[in-house]
Amino acid sequence: MIKIPAIDLLDGKIVRLKQGQYDKVTVYHENPLAFAEGLKDKGYTRLHVVDLNGARDGFLANLDLITEITRKTGLEVQTGGGIRNKEDIQTLLNAGISRIISSSLALKQPELWLDTVQTHGTKCIFGMDLKNGNIATGGWLDVSDTEPKQVLQPMIDAGLEEVLCTDISKDGMMTGPNVALYKQLQEEFPNLKFIASGGVSSDEDLKQLEEAKLHAVVIGRAWLEGKLKSLPV
Repeated sequence: MIKIPAIDLLDGKIVRLKQGQYDKVTVYHENPLAFAEGLKDKGYTRLHVVDLNGARDGFLANLDLITEITRKTGLEVQTGGGIRNKEDIQTLLNAGISRIISSSLALKQPELWLDTVQTHGTKCIFGMDLKNGNIATGGWLDVSDTEPKQVLQPMIDAGLEEVLCTDISKDGMMTGPNVALYKQLQEEFPNLKFIASGGVSSDEDLKQLEEAKLHAVVIGRAWLEGKLKSLPV
């Protein structure tokens, strides 16, 4: 299981939101580039970056910073937030981003997303944010009545391989990941590589996810606060 540290960017700083609420912000670091530069020396190869300004406001607000992190660290950077059109996708790929994560665009412009998946294959990750079993979009501000099954199959047919699945009720709460949810999704969609996100608070949580044979896990608050003895911060 690949362990991917996560940094969320808001106004050029590394922050965490409590359950996706923009009025509940904790600032962890003022200089994201300096923070990210030390990760490779600690053995990390992949970094998850979320543009929270972009997710909320609808454009690539932290593009320059994310590009700088990508070029100066040598890490495989996967990023999402603010991707709204074909030009945004191409801009990120041209900037050297390893994988683009789409949530809102994939749901609101499915034809464009499916074409992107067919064209760029492994560079695409569908960001599936769930709340009470339904999909949320727009930085988690909007919850639809769409179930995972309705949107995943066309993506699989187009060649999608990876899905970043976030249980919003768990994210930032450090109450443990929803392992049962991930097991259920893996059983229903055995050909997808699921990346777990949300709720990791201990090394035991990581062990449970590894035993569940998750492809990867994104770790945010618990990692930033040094709660995991098995992972260097």
